[in-house]
Amino acid sequence: MKNFFKHLKGDAFGGITAGIVALPLALAFGVSSGLGPSAGLYGAIFIAFFAALFGGTPTQISGPTAPMTAVSMVVIAGIIATFDGDVEKALPAILTVFLLAGLFQIVLGVMGIGKYIKYIPYPVVSGFMTAIGIMILITQLLPAVGYYPNQDESYVDSFKPEAQEIVLNKILENEAGKGLLVLENFEETIRKAKLTDDTDVYKEAITLAKASSSGVVGTFKVMGRALQNINWIELTLALATIFIIYGFKRITTIVPSTLVALLVVSGVAYVAPFEYRAIQEIPSGFPVPKLSIITDFKFSIISPYILTALSLSFLGAIDSLLTSVVADNMTKTRHKPNKELIGQGIGNTIASFFGGIPGAGATIRTVVNINSGGRTKLSGMIAGVLLLFILLALGPIASQIPAAVLAGILITVGLGVMDYKGLKAIPNLPKDIKLGPIKLSSEVIIMLVVLVLSVVWDLVAAVGIGLVLSCLMFMKKMGDFTARQSKVFDLRAAEKNKVLWSDELIFPDHLKEEVFIKHLRGPLFFGYTSDFSALTKQIPATASDVILRMGRVPYVDQSGVYAIEDTILQLNQGGINVHIVGLRKQPKYMLERIKIIPELIPETEVYDTFEECINSLNKQVKDRY
Repeated sequence: MKNFFKHLKGDAFGGITAGIVALPLALAFGVSSGLGPSAGLYGAIFIAFFAALFGGTPTQISGPTAPMTAVSMVVIAGIIATFDGDVEKALPAILTVFLLAGLFQIVLGVMGIGKYIKYIPYPVVSGFMTAIGIMILITQLLPAVGYYPNQDESYVDSFKPEAQEIVLNKILENEAGKGLLVLENFEETIRKAKLTDDTDVYKEAITLAKASSSGVVGTFKVMGRALQNINWIELTLALATIFIIYGFKRITTIVPSTLVALLVVSGVAYVAPFEYRAIQEIPSGFPVPKLSIITDFKFSIISPYILTALSLSFLGAIDSLLTSVVADNMTKTRHKPNKELIGQGIGNTIASFFGGIPGAGATIRTVVNINSGGRTKLSGMIAGVLLLFILLALGPIASQIPAAVLAGILITVGLGVMDYKGLKAIPNLPKDIKLGPIKLSSEVIIMLVVLVLSVVWDLVAAVGIGLVLSCLMFMKKMGDFTARQSKVFDLRAAEKNKVLWSDELIFPDHLKEEVFIKHLRGPLFFGYTSDFSALTKQIPATASDVILRMGRVPYVDQSGVYAIEDTILQLNQGGINVHIVGLRKQPKYMLERIKIIPELIPETEVYDTFEECINSLNKQVKDRY
């Protein structure tokens, strides 16, 4: 307990500063997600407090982040669509998905998965982060210019025919469910449909208009309308926010420029004699648990989103552990990855019960915390408590913040989250993939695939495809490298080309015409088996023996073992004897398990050193003749 308060002053300053920085971002991410500013604030409060309390990175400040919000936004929009646009009805299902994501993170930590997150390739992370930035930037253009498609009557009217059809289908399904849809009642059903209240049709049309204009693709669909219906007051507020955020940093970085922009622009808008669109009302009082997660639970609604919840948990894990590495570098400490995942999972689980959106370790907030003196987990807990105090004391005032201000804040977040280092490196990366006459960099291909698919299709699927591509390209590179390092040759050619290993210089002259040596360097795995199998074509019919030098082969997988087996069988059928030198522990174990040793190669033909092999070959040749 004494150590807990050892850095109380620094932790207090760090936590308060980080909490102030988190406030505008939490509100903005909540609005962006589709659940409102309170969801972002609740997420920031509970994740910051409990992830710090139970996590494995003492200085980390957690809360809603750009990547987590981008994925959450897709989940929320999809579930709301299944509930005909009714957010209140969809909320239990949405929060259940977030609850599962938190529980999955706890499981990942308990299973010790945290230490493997570092193996995710940089091009995948780079493409994903840049895609997140582009998505946030583009989706905030409409609120920045004050255009809301679901309030554009002419745009909504274009969906009325489709809305009428949907309403009719609902009536038909309802009648069928009650057993009333029989032939004599069919005309009555049609008459009911025609008499359907226009309000129902218009409500359905609004839902369709909102769904059609969501996301990056949807934004581009209505961009022409938005430019024709710019609200100049909203646009001015958004631009003023962006200007202050970037401009104030040039004056000082002691006070967060995002907070300055939020207070100044919101204050001017509030006292100015013009109307603006405010964010949704933030409920006053302590957050109330959403017990409907349990009472209204339906597995049939949640089941399509289980994989999405798992992906969300992985994304949160990556996001948090990358920030943990930044914190380690700044504080010269080492985080505990699995404990950090458990802490993040507990934070997200508790936040979901109170209606908060999921989050992760936030790099900017963590850096601010460390620079302000934060050194222990107390700083993160203080940040959460500060946000709770702001909610309880200033909730009604925060409800008056203009939506355009938060759009401006998010535009700067989108610009800041892009991986400019990766983008700048594109022209300089080696072009190692040939597609017809064009040579491209494999890293660039992976990054662009993840980037494009994330923006126009699906974030989670894009990362999965990026990982698969990375693995395939890595295997190809390793296979090509092993093939270049592993050569077969006769001794006379080897002497001319000076490729003999040091212990091969004493090779007897009378064996040089009959014995061929295969140098193997690197792992013998499925990416190299086809090249290895070509060994039999490189050995002339005059050869009597082949020596496989495997002292530099650290690993053989199942494909490699079977490639060795097929090669030995073909050489033996051609009357060529095979000898192995320097077989290491793992490859030897694999060859013995598949019975290659001793059934195809006797144990007497497996040598520890090349000298032993030569002495044995000398004796065998003498015996043959």
